Amino acid sequence: MAEANTTTVTLHVHRFTPRAERAEHARGGSPFARKSSPFGGGASASARRRPRGKQWVQEYTIPARPSDTVLDCLLTIKRTIDPTLAFRYSCGHGMCGSDAVAINGTPTLLCTAAIRDWAKQPGTLPQVDDEGFRHVGNDKDENAAANGEQDAETEARSLGVIELAPLPGFPPQRDLIADIDPMLDQIRKLTPYLQADGMLATTAEGKVDAFEYLQHPEQLAKYETLSNCIACGVCEGSCPVFAGGDAFIGPAALVWASRFINDSRDFKAMERMDAIDTADGVAACQSVRACSRHCPRGIDVGEEMWQIVAKVRER
Repeated sequence: MAEANTTTVTLHVHRFTPRAERAEHARGGSPFARKSSPFGGGASASARRRPRGKQWVQEYTIPARPSDTVLDCLLTIKRTIDPTLAFRYSCGHGMCGSDAVAINGTPTLLCTAAIRDWAKQPGTLPQVDDEGFRHVGNDKDENAAANGEQDAETEARSLGVIELAPLPGFPPQRDLIADIDPMLDQIRKLTPYLQADGMLATTAEGKVDAFEYLQHPEQLAKYETLSNCIACGVCEGSCPVFAGGDAFIGPAALVWASRFINDSRDFKAMERMDAIDTADGVAACQSVRACSRHCPRGIDVGEEMWQIVAKVRER
């Protein structure tokens, strides 16, 4: 407890309050689809990606321990300092994926980000723009001079500074809450559920032997890791094609499609590949592999993108 009383952390939170009329257009379909696409939506990309409202950066300095998570800090701010601060979370243990944001410009989950891993000393923090992206390059000489002038006692007590912004690639709804409905809509349109042939295991007498579809371990291994996807949006926030506004259904939707294409129990593999073999499907993937860098569930998303693109083109 002594450590909590003597150390602090400073959060720079990119905040956003939408205009009143913004709510009327909050559900306009996917901004990443052309009209000719089966993934088409309503409102234009510019209407969804450039919300109107008040934007500013607010600074909070609170007591914290190195082992605390960024979510712990936000909850402290919400409960004791500023109840108007808006962010999303659910389980708090990295399983639901609802609290994805950009921390120091990197898409990740609030609940798994420890202060010790993300707090930076002033002057070393990457610059983050209004879209949540970080920009490399700082004036090292100027920053060093500024750091040298800091009070020694204050520097010893401070764990550092953390920059928080909404998940890149999605329009913000309020403060750190991003509208991930475009991603979820794309996943839904790819029918993300098992479509088997209805044949169950039977005995020699023709009676149902097991109310389940059986697989060998090697068949399960082909998609088991993909089934860990929690649709948090971290991969799409890291993807320069998706975040750049091009018509692309995104790596999360392709992961969900690949999960069932690789499932031996599913009999709709060809239809699934037809659905993603479009200009804004696998053809739009540029194989940058940025989507693999920060997946909280350990999925090599970039490798899976390469595999599904190759599979669609070779069929």
